[in-house]
Amino acid sequence: MKFVNPKNDVAFKKIFGNQKKKEILISFLNAVLGWQGDKEIVDLHILNPYLSPKLSRLKTSLLDVRAKDKRGTTFIIEMQMEKVTYVRKRFAYYVAKSYISRLERGHQYPRLRPVIFIGILDFNEFDGEHYLTHHLILNTETQKQNLNDFEFHFLELPKFTKEVNQLQTLLEKWVYFIKHAEDLEVIPDHVNDPALHTAYEVANRFRWTPGELDVYEYWGMKAQDARGAIEEGRLEGREEGREEGREEGREEGREEGREEGREEGEQQKAKAIAASMLAKRLELALIVETTGLTVEEITALSTAEA
Repeated sequence: MKFVNPKNDVAFKKIFGNQKKKEILISFLNAVLGWQGDKEIVDLHILNPYLSPKLSRLKTSLLDVRAKDKRGTTFIIEMQMEKVTYVRKRFAYYVAKSYISRLERGHQYPRLRPVIFIGILDFNEFDGEHYLTHHLILNTETQKQNLNDFEFHFLELPKFTKEVNQLQTLLEKWVYFIKHAEDLEVIPDHVNDPALHTAYEVANRFRWTPGELDVYEYWGMKAQDARGAIEEGRLEGREEGREEGREEGREEGREEGREEGREEGEQQKAKAIAASMLAKRLELALIVETTGLTVEEITALSTAEA
């Protein structure tokens, strides 16, 4: 038995975005959020279900997973392999955009329902040693969550270091599946949750069609190209950012120069990453998502190079 890599965007979408096997996503969400009893999710509808993609239409495919439960709460689940510029702002943008999408003319505020974002990160992003962090809007005096329409929850995979014989909770078994399934040859003995067992079955390469495997491999290569372009851009942007910071510091004062230099450095870094990705002929949508630049800014880079 051989499993696909759940961290691959196409595999992730097929495993967790399958409306016919929605028990997988339900089990995963309840484990991450720690919801039990009255709060436990018992049913949901996947808003952008997995459809066997073809290479020709993969460019426009949405490879995150979005779902809604019977209470109207929207869940956005995303696998993020590489740390990119303005990644936290991008997460906030996704939540805000989803939140206001239900608001039509007439300011029908009661129609607004909570949005919960779950990011699975293949890099370290936040302080602290624990692999799961919860980010809520709290009253600083009472520590109560009075504004509860936005939540962010992050799984940082590098911080999860438990071996298979150390797994105890269902959450730990889910995280182990996401991080290590590609390296396994059998379903581990500890898998006693039916939904998690089904996830392993969906991840079995021998259950995939040749067309699905082609798209899976193609997207894996695209992701590798993107990571290479990002790394090249980081090196270029880092150097340009340092120089900008030094120049601004000389002209307008040391402190102001540092701040402006950091901002300009981030912008230059994003542009360098975009230029490298353009050179590799990666899709425009992927460049926008990776760098945070607008289509107009990326198009201007392309025109300038020409």
